[in-house]
Amino acid sequence: MLSEQIKKFVLEAGAQACGIADIGRFEKAPIGFSPKDVFSQCRSVVVFIKQMPIDAILAESPVPYTHTAYKMYEELDRIAMELCRFLQQKQVRAVLVPSDVPYLSWDQENMHGKGIISLKHAAVLAGLGIMGKSTIFMNEALGNMVYIGAVLIDAVVEPDPLLEDFQCPSGCRRCLEACPQQAMDGITVNQKLCREKSFFKAGRGWDLYNCSACRRVCPYRTGRKKSSQ
Repeated sequence: MLSEQIKKFVLEAGAQACGIADIGRFEKAPIGFSPKDVFSQCRSVVVFIKQMPIDAILAESPVPYTHTAYKMYEELDRIAMELCRFLQQKQVRAVLVPSDVPYLSWDQENMHGKGIISLKHAAVLAGLGIMGKSTIFMNEALGNMVYIGAVLIDAVVEPDPLLEDFQCPSGCRRCLEACPQQAMDGITVNQKLCREKSFFKAGRGWDLYNCSACRRVCPYRTGRKKSSQ
């Protein structure tokens, strides 16, 4: 089966988990941000994740975490590129979704941006995890320290079931209470409030991540069964 071949290839390329969503699951995507808006021939979305080295977030300096995050994007884009070439050999059309920027949608006044599709929603729809109250994606085994890549394909392949037995701990509000900007309400996040604190420009114009409080305090930061603070 093509679905198994895809997953085997992606895992051997360095991803830690892979799931597939059929295009029908994206019917509620905002207009302009469905996989079909990016690639009209899309029939399935392949999504894969990889965990960041988990202690980068514990550094007092923002540099280690920022640099590690950028390297994660590079790793995921490499996996996506390799998958596109693999599928090309099988006569399957495949289009890479950037794991980070560039954005086409950016509201400077409200510091609100959208990727060409929402990777975290795609990961949920591919059965890889859930969206936490912080709106950060979480995988049951790998926690919230994961980064996401995706490839849109024109083939119909077997989708993975949605995850139904994993959710935030009952009554937990750690991420909401830890946010210095009070930017979250448990359903959505005010990107302007968040970005005013979580990003800043250092010398020579470097963009640095400056706040990961919500991710850091989550009891499932490194996974449900092996969480540590």
